[in-house]
Order: sequence, then C-alpha cells, then structure tokens
Amino acid sequence: MPYWIPMLVVLLVVWMAYSVMSSLWTSANGAPWVPTKLRTVRRLLEMVQVRAGETVYDLGSGDGRVLIVAARGFGARGVGIELDPVRVLWTRLFVLLLGLRKKVEVRQGNFFTQDFRDADVVVCYLLTSTNRRLGDKLIEDLRPGTRVISNAFPFPDWELVEEDLEHRIYLYRIP
Repeated sequence: MPYWIPMLVVLLVVWMAYSVMSSLWTSANGAPWVPTKLRTVRRLLEMVQVRAGETVYDLGSGDGRVLIVAARGFGARGVGIELDPVRVLWTRLFVLLLGLRKKVEVRQGNFFTQDFRDADVVVCYLLTSTNRRLGDKLIEDLRPGTRVISNAFPFPDWELVEEDLEHRIYLYRIP
C-alpha cells in the first residue's frame, strides 16, 4: 500500500469530524452554515438599497460572500461576525487575496455578545427561532431606521417593510 493512503484516510476522518462538529456547534448557536446563492446575495443587497460608504453587518457570515459583494459591488464597508474559527480564517485569507482588507472585517465570535451599533444594514440568514431571540438585541442596540434583511427566515412579530417571495427575503426597519 502506498505510504500516502493512511495519511489520506486520517485527513478525511479529521475533515468529516470537523464538518459534523462545526455543523452541530453553529446550529446550537444560531444556524448551520448554508451558503447563500450569489444571485440571492445581490438581490438582498439591492433590496435593502446598500449605498457606498454604509456599514453592512452579516451575522453568521460564513465564507464572507455577502461582505465581499457589499464591498466590491456596492462600495460598502462589510463586517462579518462568524462563530466558526476555520471559516473566519478562510474568509480573512480570501479578503486579503482580493485586496479588500480596508473594506471588509471578519470577527470571530457569537453575534449575541458582539457590538454592531454602527450598522446601517444588518444581514441575517438564521433560523426563525434565532431571529426571535436576536430581535430584542437588534431593537435595543440599533439606531432607528437601520435596515435589517433576513434571508429565508422572517422575524416573527416584526413589521415587514418589503418581501421578495421568489428569493424568500424579508426587509425590516428598526423603529
């Protein structure tokens, strides 16, 4: 047997264990990571009317695609908050390679304990139960008029400003 086969098996086992643990960990703290399609990312940033110079927060930023599109396509500053340290490192590396270090910041941590009061826009792709728990923090911390947009899962009991049924996007404003 070639020497590299046992190494490959160990690598695959470690990767599978990481994938399972990461999914369980992030699910317990907000939502499992599911990448948003790029056309949906563009649509939600258009729908929320991101303008150059605004600050867009992505809560549970995953691979950073929302932040990167916000920075490159809309001239916004992107700030991601991601629990998974491997995804944080991956996104930081990708941001560096794209030359977006001055426009995109990724923080490792739990968004329930983070400060994002300087946000103009908050993007969420979280479960409805997580949105329900997060809602009070957003209303308490964010300035009136701050736009909150949710991909796939609404904020229960919030007044909807606009809805895109095709992409399942829900837009709200902080009162």
